[in-house]
Amino acid sequence: MHELPVTEEIVRIATEHAGSKRITAIYLVIGELTSFIDDAVQFYFDLIAPGTPAEGATLNFRRVPVRFRCRNCAAEFAPVKHEWHCPACGALGGEVIAGKEFYVESIEVDM
Repeated sequence: MHELPVTEEIVRIATEHAGSKRITAIYLVIGELTSFIDDAVQFYFDLIAPGTPAEGATLNFRRVPVRFRCRNCAAEFAPVKHEWHCPACGALGGEVIAGKEFYVESIEVDM
């Protein structure tokens, strides 16, 4: 359900930047640690977009995998099968450096 307000914001951002032009595509970047579900965003977009310049636009999703920086040795790593230990030193977890993204990367409009 939290996809509804985010999808409203996606449409607002895209239409603001498109001006009076019709939007044909919206490119989104979504980190794997977010709880946003592509199908839910698409569902709400299909409900919200009609009557706006984004009506009929295609949503394109790019998922960003999770990456950590170890707080102990500064090694960067991606967790494997929910194993959150640093492969270099064995420390648990670290600073999240990728995977929390959620933004409109770009839009395409009719010229």
